[in-house]
Amino acid sequence: MKYTAMALLGLTIASCSTVPLSGRKQLALVSDDQIQEQATTAYKEFLGSPKTKVITGTSNAALVKKVGNNIAAAVNKYLTSQGMASQYNFTWEFNLIESPDVNAWCMPGGKVAVYTGILPFTANEAGLATVMGHEIAHAIARHSMEQMSNQYAMQIGAQVLGVATAGKSSIVQGLVNNAYGIGGQLAMLKYSRSNESEADKLGLIFMAMAGYNPETAVGFWERMASAKAASGQPEFLSTHPSDARRITDIQRLLPEARKYYKK
Repeated sequence: MKYTAMALLGLTIASCSTVPLSGRKQLALVSDDQIQEQATTAYKEFLGSPKTKVITGTSNAALVKKVGNNIAAAVNKYLTSQGMASQYNFTWEFNLIESPDVNAWCMPGGKVAVYTGILPFTANEAGLATVMGHEIAHAIARHSMEQMSNQYAMQIGAQVLGVATAGKSSIVQGLVNNAYGIGGQLAMLKYSRSNESEADKLGLIFMAMAGYNPETAVGFWERMASAKAASGQPEFLSTHPSDARRITDIQRLLPEARKYYKK
Protein backbone atom coordinates (compact mmCIF):
# COMPACT_ATOMS: atom_id res chain seq x y z
CA MET A 1 0.00 0.00 0.00
CA LYS A 2 2.88 2.34 0.82
CA TYR A 3 4.46 1.76 -2.58
CA THR A 4 1.07 2.17 -4.29
CA ALA A 5 0.59 5.56 -2.64
CA MET A 6 4.09 6.63 -3.66
CA ALA A 7 3.50 5.47 -7.22
CA LEU A 8 0.19 7.33 -7.30
CA LEU A 9 1.89 10.48 -6.05
CA GLY A 10 4.56 10.13 -8.74
CA LEU A 11 1.95 9.60 -11.44
CA THR A 12 -0.02 12.62 -10.26
CA ILE A 13 3.04 14.88 -10.28
CA ALA A 14 4.04 13.69 -13.74
CA SER A 15 0.51 14.02 -15.14
CA CYS A 16 -0.21 17.72 -14.87
CA SER A 17 -1.03 20.45 -17.35
CA THR A 18 -1.14 24.23 -17.03
CA VAL A 19 -4.20 26.40 -17.57
CA PRO A 20 -3.49 29.31 -19.96
CA LEU A 21 -3.42 32.80 -18.40
CA SER A 22 -4.09 31.61 -14.85
CA GLY A 23 -1.01 29.38 -14.76
CA ARG A 24 -2.80 26.94 -12.46
CA LYS A 25 -1.57 23.34 -12.48
CA GLN A 26 -4.27 20.71 -12.97
CA LEU A 27 -4.41 16.93 -12.93
CA ALA A 28 -4.26 15.44 -16.44
CA LEU A 29 -4.70 11.67 -16.37
CA VAL A 30 -7.16 11.49 -19.27
CA SER A 31 -6.30 11.90 -22.96
CA ASP A 32 -7.48 15.16 -24.55
CA ASP A 33 -7.68 13.40 -27.92
CA GLN A 34 -10.03 10.74 -26.60
CA ILE A 35 -12.23 13.29 -24.85
CA GLN A 36 -12.46 15.46 -27.97
CA GLU A 37 -13.27 12.49 -30.19
CA GLN A 38 -16.10 11.39 -27.93
CA ALA A 39 -17.34 14.96 -27.45
CA THR A 40 -17.49 15.46 -31.23
CA THR A 41 -19.56 12.30 -31.55
CA ALA A 42 -21.89 13.43 -28.76
CA TYR A 43 -22.28 16.88 -30.34
CA LYS A 44 -23.24 15.37 -33.70
CA GLU A 45 -25.76 13.11 -31.97
CA PHE A 46 -27.17 16.08 -30.11
CA LEU A 47 -27.57 18.19 -33.26
CA GLY A 48 -29.10 15.26 -35.16
CA SER A 49 -31.58 14.32 -32.44
CA PRO A 50 -35.29 14.77 -33.27
CA LYS A 51 -35.55 16.65 -29.97
CA THR A 52 -32.99 19.26 -31.05
CA LYS A 53 -33.99 22.18 -33.26
CA VAL A 54 -30.98 24.02 -34.64
CA ILE A 55 -31.84 27.60 -35.63
CA THR A 56 -30.38 28.79 -38.93
CA GLY A 57 -30.91 31.77 -41.22
CA THR A 58 -31.86 34.25 -38.49
CA SER A 59 -30.06 37.30 -37.16
CA ASN A 60 -29.62 35.62 -33.77
CA ALA A 61 -28.13 32.48 -35.33
CA ALA A 62 -25.73 34.65 -37.32
CA LEU A 63 -24.82 36.59 -34.19
CA VAL A 64 -23.96 33.39 -32.29
CA LYS A 65 -21.58 32.38 -35.09
CA LYS A 66 -20.12 35.89 -35.34
CA VAL A 67 -19.40 36.21 -31.63
CA GLY A 68 -18.11 32.65 -31.41
CA ASN A 69 -15.74 33.10 -34.33
CA ASN A 70 -14.50 36.43 -32.96
CA ILE A 71 -13.64 34.89 -29.60
CA ALA A 72 -12.16 31.75 -31.18
CA ALA A 73 -9.92 33.87 -33.41
CA ALA A 74 -8.73 35.93 -30.44
CA VAL A 75 -8.08 32.81 -28.35
CA ASN A 76 -6.21 31.12 -31.19
CA LYS A 77 -4.07 34.22 -31.69
CA TYR A 78 -3.22 34.32 -27.98
CA LEU A 79 -2.38 30.59 -27.83
CA THR A 80 -0.14 30.97 -30.88
CA SER A 81 1.68 33.90 -29.29
CA GLN A 82 2.34 31.76 -26.21
CA GLY A 83 3.53 28.75 -28.20
CA MET A 84 0.53 26.72 -26.99
CA ALA A 85 -1.49 26.42 -30.21
CA SER A 86 -0.31 22.86 -30.88
CA GLN A 87 -1.91 21.78 -27.59
CA TYR A 88 -5.37 22.74 -28.82
CA ASN A 89 -6.51 20.89 -31.91
CA PHE A 90 -9.97 22.49 -31.82
CA THR A 91 -12.50 22.42 -34.65
CA TRP A 92 -14.81 25.23 -33.64
CA GLU A 93 -18.55 25.03 -34.22
CA PHE A 94 -21.26 27.39 -32.97
CA ASN A 95 -25.00 26.66 -33.06
CA LEU A 96 -28.13 28.33 -31.74
CA ILE A 97 -30.64 25.85 -30.31
CA GLU A 98 -34.38 26.46 -29.94
CA SER A 99 -35.08 25.86 -26.27
CA PRO A 100 -36.63 27.79 -23.36
CA ASP A 101 -33.76 26.65 -21.15
CA VAL A 102 -31.51 29.48 -19.96
CA ASN A 103 -28.29 27.74 -20.88
CA ALA A 104 -25.19 27.51 -23.07
CA TRP A 105 -22.18 25.20 -23.14
CA CYS A 106 -18.91 24.43 -24.92
CA MET A 107 -17.67 20.87 -25.23
CA PRO A 108 -13.99 19.91 -25.50
CA GLY A 109 -12.74 20.63 -28.99
CA GLY A 110 -14.76 23.84 -29.38
CA LYS A 111 -18.31 22.52 -29.92
CA VAL A 112 -20.66 25.26 -28.68
CA ALA A 113 -24.43 25.43 -28.19
CA VAL A 114 -26.36 28.53 -27.16
CA TYR A 115 -30.02 28.12 -26.22
CA THR A 116 -32.58 30.73 -27.28
CA GLY A 117 -33.78 30.90 -23.68
CA ILE A 118 -30.64 32.77 -22.64
CA LEU A 119 -30.87 35.47 -25.33
CA PRO A 120 -33.27 37.76 -23.40
CA PHE A 121 -30.57 37.98 -20.72
CA THR A 122 -27.60 38.45 -23.03
CA ALA A 123 -29.58 41.41 -24.48
CA ASN A 124 -26.85 42.43 -26.94
CA GLU A 125 -23.67 41.28 -28.69
CA ALA A 126 -21.43 42.02 -25.71
CA GLY A 127 -23.78 40.13 -23.39
CA LEU A 128 -23.62 37.14 -25.72
CA ALA A 129 -19.81 37.45 -25.73
CA THR A 130 -19.90 37.25 -21.93
CA VAL A 131 -21.73 33.93 -22.07
CA MET A 132 -19.73 32.44 -24.91
CA GLY A 133 -16.42 33.66 -23.50
CA HIS A 134 -17.23 31.94 -20.21
CA GLU A 135 -18.19 28.66 -21.87
CA ILE A 136 -15.21 28.67 -24.24
CA ALA A 137 -13.01 29.29 -21.20
CA HIS A 138 -14.18 25.96 -19.75
CA ALA A 139 -12.90 24.20 -22.87
CA ILE A 140 -9.61 26.11 -23.07
CA ALA A 141 -8.99 25.45 -19.36
CA ARG A 142 -9.72 21.74 -19.98
CA HIS A 143 -12.16 21.58 -17.10
CA SER A 144 -13.80 18.43 -18.52
CA MET A 145 -10.44 16.67 -18.62
CA GLU A 146 -9.73 17.85 -15.08
CA GLN A 147 -13.04 16.55 -13.73
CA MET A 148 -12.56 13.18 -15.43
CA SER A 149 -8.96 12.97 -14.22
CA ASN A 150 -10.11 13.58 -10.66
CA GLN A 151 -12.64 10.74 -11.00
CA TYR A 152 -9.99 8.48 -12.47
CA ALA A 153 -7.55 9.30 -9.65
CA MET A 154 -10.21 8.30 -7.14
CA GLN A 155 -10.56 4.95 -8.91
CA ILE A 156 -6.79 4.46 -8.83
CA GLY A 157 -6.75 5.25 -5.14
CA ALA A 158 -9.23 2.43 -4.54
CA GLN A 159 -7.17 -0.17 -6.38
CA VAL A 160 -3.63 -1.44 -6.71
CA LEU A 161 -1.95 0.99 -9.09
CA GLY A 162 -0.63 -1.65 -11.48
CA VAL A 163 -4.08 -3.17 -11.96
CA ALA A 164 -5.71 0.22 -12.39
CA THR A 165 -3.26 1.48 -15.00
CA ALA A 166 -3.47 -1.78 -16.93
CA GLY A 167 -7.15 -1.08 -17.48
CA LYS A 168 -6.75 2.61 -18.10
CA SER A 169 -8.20 2.59 -21.60
CA SER A 170 -11.49 1.00 -20.55
CA ILE A 171 -11.72 3.17 -17.44
CA VAL A 172 -11.18 6.36 -19.41
CA GLN A 173 -13.68 5.20 -22.05
CA GLY A 174 -16.27 4.72 -19.34
CA LEU A 175 -15.61 8.15 -17.83
CA VAL A 176 -15.95 9.89 -21.17
CA ASN A 177 -19.06 7.96 -22.15
CA ASN A 178 -20.63 8.72 -18.78
CA ALA A 179 -19.84 12.42 -19.13
CA TYR A 180 -21.09 12.88 -22.67
CA GLY A 181 -23.79 10.27 -22.97
CA ILE A 182 -22.48 8.45 -26.04
CA GLY A 183 -25.37 6.45 -27.48
CA GLY A 184 -27.86 8.15 -25.22
CA GLN A 185 -29.07 11.52 -23.98
CA LEU A 186 -26.41 14.25 -23.92
CA ALA A 187 -25.17 14.82 -20.36
CA MET A 188 -22.88 17.73 -19.54
CA LEU A 189 -20.33 17.64 -16.75
CA LYS A 190 -21.03 19.78 -13.74
CA TYR A 191 -17.97 21.88 -13.02
CA SER A 192 -16.84 22.80 -9.54
CA ARG A 193 -17.26 26.32 -8.22
CA SER A 194 -13.53 26.89 -8.53
CA ASN A 195 -13.75 25.89 -12.21
CA GLU A 196 -16.66 28.28 -12.68
CA SER A 197 -14.74 31.14 -11.09
CA GLU A 198 -11.74 30.40 -13.30
CA ALA A 199 -14.01 30.39 -16.36
CA ASP A 200 -15.37 33.79 -15.28
CA LYS A 201 -11.84 35.17 -15.18
CA LEU A 202 -10.67 33.67 -18.47
CA GLY A 203 -13.99 34.47 -20.13
CA LEU A 204 -13.62 38.15 -19.28
CA ILE A 205 -10.16 38.21 -20.82
CA PHE A 206 -11.24 36.25 -23.91
CA MET A 207 -14.15 38.60 -24.64
CA ALA A 208 -11.81 41.56 -24.14
CA MET A 209 -9.29 40.04 -26.56
CA ALA A 210 -12.11 39.72 -29.10
CA GLY A 211 -12.95 43.42 -28.83
CA TYR A 212 -15.88 43.29 -26.40
CA ASN A 213 -15.87 45.61 -23.40
CA PRO A 214 -15.46 43.35 -20.34
CA GLU A 215 -17.32 45.86 -18.17
CA THR A 216 -20.56 44.83 -19.90
CA ALA A 217 -20.25 41.42 -18.23
CA VAL A 218 -21.47 42.91 -14.95
CA GLY A 219 -24.81 43.86 -16.52
CA PHE A 220 -25.33 40.35 -17.86
CA TRP A 221 -24.70 38.69 -14.50
CA GLU A 222 -26.98 41.21 -12.80
CA ARG A 223 -29.76 40.28 -15.24
CA MET A 224 -29.14 36.62 -14.53
CA ALA A 225 -29.33 37.28 -10.80
CA SER A 226 -32.69 39.01 -11.28
CA ALA A 227 -33.98 36.03 -13.27
CA LYS A 228 -32.89 33.68 -10.52
CA ALA A 229 -34.70 35.75 -7.90
CA ALA A 230 -37.87 35.88 -10.00
CA SER A 231 -38.23 32.30 -11.22
CA GLY A 232 -35.66 30.05 -9.58
CA GLN A 233 -32.15 29.04 -10.56
CA PRO A 234 -31.49 28.52 -14.30
CA GLU A 235 -29.41 25.51 -15.34
CA PHE A 236 -26.66 27.91 -16.41
CA LEU A 237 -26.14 28.86 -12.74
CA SER A 238 -26.48 25.40 -11.20
CA THR A 239 -22.95 25.06 -9.83
CA HIS A 240 -21.86 28.68 -9.97
CA PRO A 241 -20.79 30.91 -7.09
CA SER A 242 -23.43 33.07 -5.42
CA ASP A 243 -24.66 36.07 -7.42
CA ALA A 244 -23.17 38.68 -5.10
CA ARG A 245 -19.84 36.84 -4.92
CA ARG A 246 -19.65 36.44 -8.69
CA ILE A 247 -20.41 40.09 -9.45
CA THR A 248 -17.94 41.27 -6.82
CA ASP A 249 -15.25 38.96 -8.21
CA ILE A 250 -15.89 40.13 -11.78
CA GLN A 251 -15.62 43.77 -10.75
CA ARG A 252 -12.33 42.93 -9.06
CA LEU A 253 -11.05 41.23 -12.22
CA LEU A 254 -12.01 44.06 -14.59
CA PRO A 255 -8.71 45.99 -14.33
CA GLU A 256 -6.80 42.93 -15.54
CA ALA A 257 -9.31 42.20 -18.31
CA ARG A 258 -9.15 45.81 -19.54
CA LYS A 259 -5.47 45.31 -20.37
CA TYR A 260 -6.54 42.97 -23.17
CA TYR A 261 -9.40 45.16 -24.46
CA LYS A 262 -9.00 46.83 -27.83
CA LYS A 263 -12.05 48.42 -29.44
